[in-house]
Amino acid sequence: MRKLCPNFDKEDGLETVLEVPIPEEMFTNMGNNATVRWQNLRALMKAQGVDKSSHLAAASNNEFMALLKLVGSPLIPFQVQPDQPLTRPIKDCSIEASTAKYIVQQYVAATGGQAALNSVNSMYAVGQVNMVGSEMCQGDDSVHAKGNREIGGFVLWQMNPDMWFLELVVSGFKVSAGSNGKMAWNQSSSQPCHANKGPPRPLRRFFQGLDPRCTANLFLDAVCIGEKTLNDEDCFILKLETASHILKAQSTPNTEIVHHTVWGYFSQRTGLLVQFEDTKLVRMKPIKGNDSVFWETSMESVIEDYKYVDGINIAHGGKTATTLYRYGESYNHKRKIEESWKIEEVDFNICGLSMDCFLPPAELKRPEQQDGEQGAV
Repeated sequence: MRKLCPNFDKEDGLETVLEVPIPEEMFTNMGNNATVRWQNLRALMKAQGVDKSSHLAAASNNEFMALLKLVGSPLIPFQVQPDQPLTRPIKDCSIEASTAKYIVQQYVAATGGQAALNSVNSMYAVGQVNMVGSEMCQGDDSVHAKGNREIGGFVLWQMNPDMWFLELVVSGFKVSAGSNGKMAWNQSSSQPCHANKGPPRPLRRFFQGLDPRCTANLFLDAVCIGEKTLNDEDCFILKLETASHILKAQSTPNTEIVHHTVWGYFSQRTGLLVQFEDTKLVRMKPIKGNDSVFWETSMESVIEDYKYVDGINIAHGGKTATTLYRYGESYNHKRKIEESWKIEEVDFNICGLSMDCFLPPAELKRPEQQDGEQGAV
């Protein structure tokens, strides 16, 4: 990963520190000589696109940015309190709920134990991503992602409680998302900054093996619905259904979130989370007439390459397959996007990190100011 860029204006000048480290291959693809690459990097740091080709089979740059936000920085439906205890009494619980709590305790032990997880109050991670997408295909048949790879990198900061910030750069385009503990938002160079409706929620990337404590807190309220073998690994399946009042709080005047369900697959052998899935169905309310359009987003993440960092077992790689299904009226289309990621660097309890690092942008639009398109994302 490239973290510094040479000063091409002055041979003896200081190097520029990149806000978002990028893969070396991405930097090489930014131009045919050092001067052009530097100019494109400067444009990128100002959140301006540097490549105007078709990305992820998108018809326009705006469509590409929408897909990038949908796949690169989605939120989960639940608020997760990092300061709540990692154990829950199993009295007065159903067998499915008490089994889930036992599985979560095995997961906590497998990722380092309560003492190690409780010692973390902030974290930092740098990673790289590769994405490839399909065209928007008609019909109900399965679709396959193919075509050119889109290469990028991201940096992620987190601090308890409920504060985080992500910057993601893919193929010359930049997406930012964050939470200051009171609200979450996202922004990009081609679209205005929007606040997500409802209370602050965690980023989905935390549950891809990066934040075991957050993952344990999430699945403490799950139920065990059975077992399944994934890649020759016997797993317990934990399931979470989002309550109707939570879905209502996250809906907008123009969109209704019908359901959002989360599954976690925990290895019976190691106790670790090896797959994370969620499915979200959104109804887009028509401005005129009675026919609605539905968007169903299904995301399946395979989590791999666990390594210990300061006594905590963190996943350093994996793959996510996202399927977008649009139907209703005369629409019946599918699209698939596949992402692989690799974590280059992780650290905990970052010195100097403060609430000022998570301030929302000045131009942030409140939920009551924005249109309903954010509900689909």
